[in-house]
Amino acid sequence: MNALRNLAAAWLAQGTPAVLVEVSEALGSAPREAGARILVSATRCAGTVGGGHLELKAIERARQMLASVRAELPSVRAELPSVRAELVEAPGEPRTALRQAQGERGGSVSVHYPLGPALGQCCGGAVTLAFSRLDAKALAAWPLAAPRFHLQLYGAGHVGRAIVRALAPLHVRIDWIDERDDQFPPAAEIPAHTRVVAVDAPEAEVDEAPKGAFFLVLTHRHDLDLRISTAILKRDDFAFFGLIGSKTKRARFIHRFETLGLAPEAIARLTCPIGVPGVEGKEPEVIAASVVAQLLVASSRAEAQTPASARSAATSSTFTV
Repeated sequence: MNALRNLAAAWLAQGTPAVLVEVSEALGSAPREAGARILVSATRCAGTVGGGHLELKAIERARQMLASVRAELPSVRAELPSVRAELVEAPGEPRTALRQAQGERGGSVSVHYPLGPALGQCCGGAVTLAFSRLDAKALAAWPLAAPRFHLQLYGAGHVGRAIVRALAPLHVRIDWIDERDDQFPPAAEIPAHTRVVAVDAPEAEVDEAPKGAFFLVLTHRHDLDLRISTAILKRDDFAFFGLIGSKTKRARFIHRFETLGLAPEAIARLTCPIGVPGVEGKEPEVIAASVVAQLLVASSRAEAQTPASARSAATSSTFTV
């Protein structure tokens, strides 16, 4: 979501006229939730409010708004000489006079769409879309979305690289940790939401993770896996902890955890093997797809257990331009 907001800021800075379409209300079975957005210019669209006929109608209306603004520009320009005279005669009200000249036409409007009867979609719900011109005010009112989860990913091998690639389009935060600096891809290939951490003692990074973090451990050595895993289980405030390996590795590690005196309740939260059960294949890309699906399930469960007030606070920050 923040990537779309960043694009909106770029369009605004470039002077690209656009309309912001937002789902302000979603009732029943709707294709997107309240807060979903799409940016519409004369030639481009970014984001989505659900696709299908609903989105086609939304784009059509947004471009009608853009066209109406363009059609009114000649009359606005014709009014400017008289406005300049007004600014000289009434210097105390320059902003009001300028707004009257520019018209502030094509402002916000809301349209309610019953998805079944009006659009021929079988969802059965209803959606209200808010249309507004993309300007500094609209951007300032757009909240910064909290990432789905903060992941500490240990291991820059084939599977680690595949997981980072699979997570690239998602709004998450990743600390990618490995002893071997030369195993990370070039900086240009690392997603913006990913921070590379090359350190001699990766297990020490566990303490740097925030409460409720996600952990994935898939390094090149079992002894390193054990040290990192032990540090994670001692924290016991994680939302998800996955360790790559077989059922045999799981049994051996659990025995070592018990020998170290780790709490049985913490050990029981270990996920090993990792990935959605039933997905076969050992190719890094297959493992990555399965693991990312598992992370999304875990994040959805964690969000469902988070009080609404906390979720609201996490997404309420804004900044102005």
